[in-house]
Amino acid sequence: MGKMSPSVRSLVSTSVIKKPPSSSPSHKPQTHLTGKTPPQNSGKTQPQTHNPFTSPNLSDAKRVFNSIATSARNPLDLRHHNALLQSYAAISTVNDSIAFFNHMIKTQPAFSPERSTYHILLAQSCTVPDQTLQSVHQVLNFMVNNGFHPDKVTTDIAVRSLCLSGHVDEAVQVMKQMALKSAVPDTYTYNFLVKCLCKSRVLSTVRGFIDEMKSFGLKPDLVTFTIMIDNVANSKNLREATRLVDELEKEGFKPDCYVYNTIMKGYCMLSKGNEVVQVLKEMQAKGVEPDLVTYNTLIFGLSKCGRVVDAKKYLRIMVEMGHFPDEVTYTSLMNGLCRKGDALGAVALLSEMQAQGCRPNECTYNTLLHGLCKGRLLEKGLELYGLMKKDGMKLDTASYGTLVRTLCRAGRIADAYEVFDYAVESKSLTNVSAYLTLEATVKQVKKARP
Repeated sequence: MGKMSPSVRSLVSTSVIKKPPSSSPSHKPQTHLTGKTPPQNSGKTQPQTHNPFTSPNLSDAKRVFNSIATSARNPLDLRHHNALLQSYAAISTVNDSIAFFNHMIKTQPAFSPERSTYHILLAQSCTVPDQTLQSVHQVLNFMVNNGFHPDKVTTDIAVRSLCLSGHVDEAVQVMKQMALKSAVPDTYTYNFLVKCLCKSRVLSTVRGFIDEMKSFGLKPDLVTFTIMIDNVANSKNLREATRLVDELEKEGFKPDCYVYNTIMKGYCMLSKGNEVVQVLKEMQAKGVEPDLVTYNTLIFGLSKCGRVVDAKKYLRIMVEMGHFPDEVTYTSLMNGLCRKGDALGAVALLSEMQAQGCRPNECTYNTLLHGLCKGRLLEKGLELYGLMKKDGMKLDTASYGTLVRTLCRAGRIADAYEVFDYAVESKSLTNVSAYLTLEATVKQVKKARP
């Protein structure tokens, strides 16, 4: 995307909108709870796994297995047996999978199943459990009868499989039963279930589960409290979030940056700028150093409240503290300026952003487009839209709707239909959503005409 024409550069003397890279990275949320970075696509095409079993029929499955075993150049090892069992379990019932398992042992004397083999059956039994958990207990008993007593890995597989299948209450039941059988889960499994409960149950239920698990030696840690704080803060219950922080400290834990960022985010959702600043002061008073996410959240909250001057002040502070503003920082400020009706100031900030080597992303351009159209700077907005279109950037719902409405009100219906065509072609919006917005706008404009 090249530089904008002189007509748009005239918005401000230093305003130059440069072409963003076609693959500019968007802001990713913190991965505090897991501490892991999401795997990156290497760019290579991943081979698709072919399931050799085309029918759930047990007899057919046995024939397929026999054919594979006899045609193999080398004897099948544990990995091959596990893979075949997992493939068949994906389409069969638990009883048939157990029968297939026994067939593999009978026909392949060299095959010696390990705990991982039984865990395949356990995971399958957890996908379609009944309230009595009969199939789960069937597999667990099958394991024990063959010399494999459940351990914490067994518990983890059962709990995760049940939760991922939407059976959270059953997962709680299994965890308690396994703990009674000396298969007490570790903190990772425990906190995973707490997180699932927070998503689907009220906080009192979560607290009841935590209290029950204390009898098995499992106590809430910093991650547990953080999960609960994140949940109530997202629900805009900041009073409970603050109370949980106090409880966390009484238990001997020190709130970290993520905890404060979470509470700050909650106040941002409520547009409470003073409280956002107060959280920053509190964390600094307790010796917790703000990070980039802290400042981005603070700047977003203040900008959302219309306190752009204060937001810019913290932009300078974060630079002084060694944190470089990113596209999230600048886009938040641009959004604040546009909210105040200063779309030209937002364009000027774009020039500053690019001068600092920070690359704008789709969100940045959509924010500007929305602001320019709302500010009745249609021609400038159209030129920006042209640059977005040239680079294949998607329109978000707000910028699309604002641009279409502004064009229709200006009597440029044909241009509005062109924007509709691009929104559908670029898969910015669904056909129905894009058309309904356009149709409603055209009707309003026609109705308003004398």
